[in-house]
Amino acid sequence: MLHGDDIRTPTYRVDWQQPRRHRWAICVFVINEGEKVRKQLRAMKAYVELVDLIVADGGSTDGSLTEELMREVDATALVVKTGPGKLSAQMRMAMDYCMTEGYGGVIVIDGNGKDGLEAIPSFVAALEEGWDHVQGSRFIPGGHHENTPLARYLAVNLLHAPMVSLASGFHYTDTTNGFRAYSRKLLTDPQINIFRPCFDRYQLHYHLAIEAAKRDFRVKELPVSRVYPASGKTPTKIKGFGGLFAVLRQLFDVCVGKYRKR
Repeated sequence: MLHGDDIRTPTYRVDWQQPRRHRWAICVFVINEGEKVRKQLRAMKAYVELVDLIVADGGSTDGSLTEELMREVDATALVVKTGPGKLSAQMRMAMDYCMTEGYGGVIVIDGNGKDGLEAIPSFVAALEEGWDHVQGSRFIPGGHHENTPLARYLAVNLLHAPMVSLASGFHYTDTTNGFRAYSRKLLTDPQINIFRPCFDRYQLHYHLAIEAAKRDFRVKELPVSRVYPASGKTPTKIKGFGGLFAVLRQLFDVCVGKYRKR
């Protein structure tokens, strides 16, 4: 691991690896997405001449992520979290791997098939231009969304984005969107200090968005597409009112500076 003994990343193993080919990586966060992630990874193969494909598995048990699939999609690595924690722990795992391997920046995306992959070249271009935190947004000109659940639409626009914007001093429009990019400079900044075990659920996305703007890193939004299924179950890891309340509590904690290094 890249970091010292006082900073811990979740324990993880590397189940598949090829040599690094590009300056940038795209990390796909996945846990038990079955055929959705297999379809998405096959579509992402179209971009492996531009960016290295890293699959960051939170500990799937559905058998969807095989060595055969990694070969088929020309993935650079499959890293599997074996320690505790949810999304933020997956993020720390993936960032530790990518920083150790020497990447200059990382694009991140969910593995549930909702995001428009056509934005990948735009994220790469933004990193090459020197942007440090690039937030994908479906709510700015050029962005697109379909079948967004009403409750989620209202929560983002009336609560989540305004809170993060107020805390950061930057006008964000789509702060729950996990399609983003981060520079190496941002991820390794000791004041932002992302490699802490307190980031174990959803806090790290919010922490990075707020701290990047407050500490004068280069921050921008970029138009993306997000399409939810027209029918059936909404793809999400946030379950019921309890899950929603927990996310809002984590958001509040980050916004009031609980994780800020003074």
